[in-house]
Amino acid sequence: MKLGVITYDYAHLKTEQMVMAYNMDVRIDDIKIFALPYKIRPKRAAIIPHRPDQTRAIPTENLQALNKVSFQKWGGKESLQHLVDVFVIAGAGILDVGFAGDKPIVNAHPGIIPTTRGLDSFKWAIYEGYPIGVTMHLIDNEVDKGEILAIEYTPVFSSDSLETLSRRHYELEMYLMRNVLDFLDKRVSSFAPEKPAKMRMPADIEAKMCLMFDAWKDRIINQKHWLHCTGIQ
Repeated sequence: MKLGVITYDYAHLKTEQMVMAYNMDVRIDDIKIFALPYKIRPKRAAIIPHRPDQTRAIPTENLQALNKVSFQKWGGKESLQHLVDVFVIAGAGILDVGFAGDKPIVNAHPGIIPTTRGLDSFKWAIYEGYPIGVTMHLIDNEVDKGEILAIEYTPVFSSDSLETLSRRHYELEMYLMRNVLDFLDKRVSSFAPEKPAKMRMPADIEAKMCLMFDAWKDRIINQKHWLHCTGIQ
């Protein structure tokens, strides 16, 4: 199996975590990193940083020191379909999927598709009263849509804070991406209502979301949404 990892040409924690796992997977013979240009943006002032600081990692180029890993810079348009069997998204903006030809491109979106799409899905789900979870799907040319491979709800506990829940939510996302080969032959249906993709959550709405968290948590626990996790045996 030849695996292509789409990511940024920059220090990126999620990429480092995924590639380290793939390098230990005996089913994967070759890991090719295709690194997109990265534009440094001003840090956003967020009340709750709902995922770890992604820059607290080594540059993605350094990962080619691992025995199965190669690295190349990529502009985002050049065809790559002849180089690998499957692509996974570690970090990228909106892509034209034509680069992959007929090869699958797998992404883990930190929200339940198609209800929670776009950016800050963890926060928007809480603000709008939806359960949280991670959807593994094949990407197409629409934002956070495409064929669904797995939906895993994030467990919510009565003692959770926003910080503990967001950490567990990120760990679930990483679990799915580390085990991507276990999901490639699966297909599931989502019965969630479709909503438009979101942009980043404004600071005033984020403040309201924080105040709504306890009521949201109680409702999600009572409805036991997260007990529908499928898991991997």
